[in-house]
Amino acid sequence: MKTILLSAALVTIAATASAQDRRPEYGTAVNVAGAKKIAAGIVAECAKNNWNVAVAVVDTHGYLVYFERMDQTQTASMDIAVGKAKAAATYRRPTRAFTDAINKGSPATATLPGVFASPGGMPIMVDGKVTGGVGVSGVTGDQDEQCAKAGLGS
Repeated sequence: MKTILLSAALVTIAATASAQDRRPEYGTAVNVAGAKKIAAGIVAECAKNNWNVAVAVVDTHGYLVYFERMDQTQTASMDIAVGKAKAAATYRRPTRAFTDAINKGSPATATLPGVFASPGGMPIMVDGKVTGGVGVSGVTGDQDEQCAKAGLGS
């Protein structure tokens, strides 16, 4: 009887963990017109706050669809924005998830290829499916994320 209860408990735990880790499916990749619209919303939010950033929009495979850099953006932000966008699209989650995982005691997360453990990368979602990713870099991670969400209409 104890074996049956233990087995049932393990199956329940495994099923719950599997359900919680399910990522959304990929949809049709974002196109240039959609990418420009997202970037315009991001740039508007950043300009409103006097923040200079780089904005990258990638497709579902992490390949660049659109890039924009505001004047006076620090040089390092260009590569960081692209990296955040790629991570958000290919891992199908906001880059804040990597920061949270590392802070909760999962340092191995930082060793995964293409991980950017800094807020500001967001998957682009259409009808519950990932169609690409957006990355913003130039200010603090929280401010980058605020601009990314504004561009995505969140």
